[in-house]
Amino acid sequence: MNSLPVTQLPALPRRAANAHKGTFGTVLVVAGSRGMAGAAVLTGRAALRAGAGLVRVACPIAIQDVVAASYPAYTTLGIRQHTDGTFGDGASEELVEAAREASVVAIGPGLGREAGVVEFVRRFLEELREMPVVIDADGLYAISPLTGPLGRPNQSSVLTPHPGEFARLTGQPAPRTDQERQEQAVALARRVNQTVLLKGSGTVVTDGSRFYRNTSGNPGMATGGSGDVLTGVIAALIAQGLTAFDAAVLGAWVHGRAGDHAMGLLGQTALTAVDILDWLPSAFRELESRW
Repeated sequence: MNSLPVTQLPALPRRAANAHKGTFGTVLVVAGSRGMAGAAVLTGRAALRAGAGLVRVACPIAIQDVVAASYPAYTTLGIRQHTDGTFGDGASEELVEAAREASVVAIGPGLGREAGVVEFVRRFLEELREMPVVIDADGLYAISPLTGPLGRPNQSSVLTPHPGEFARLTGQPAPRTDQERQEQAVALARRVNQTVLLKGSGTVVTDGSRFYRNTSGNPGMATGGSGDVLTGVIAALIAQGLTAFDAAVLGAWVHGRAGDHAMGLLGQTALTAVDILDWLPSAFRELESRW
């Protein structure tokens, strides 16, 4: 079965005049550990910038004050932790209850790769099989390698690996050419029955039957935290009602377009993930101009 190319961007949902914050969904961000508070902050801020009505950031209690003080518009949830500052025993039970009040979960940035974290992620995802999730970074590490379906409703979730994470997921060397990137991303999406977003120059988004190659973005975006911003954007778009595939396509474009706006002012060398965040409004205004 061949996959069909997608060239048109999905429409950004128009906002009704009588809308309220509940209209635009709730994102639960599960991220961060001691020394990685910034990952939780970037993901939470991005979800708000991308239009989620409510964002709650769940993080180990050791960094809760830092995460809370870094941005006033989301709420935080401090979770029990191990002595190393990562999510601890019982964290999944606490977070499952919080997740049931959300529209979508973004999980993975800055969690760490300790055995306890791996067990936590797997148990959490098992308990929330019906919940749409965006899985990134250390969340992907926890579920690698993937040899079959993810055990979630088909096409409800998005996996967002960079090439190294993709290689770990598939158990194969990272693809080197554009053609290999497309073919291997499509193959993984079919295997797990979910949407895969393979990062890099010409980011590939596929659900196994369709694929989209992103054209926005620039080399200045190859900087720490950029992927955390993308995770928050995609989760927010799912919270607003887009399908996983459409949210990944639109999220990839918006993320790259914000990076292009930032590059226009700052150049590539000095560009940071915070700059991408700051230029998200400009990228979304382009989409709103099509209403």
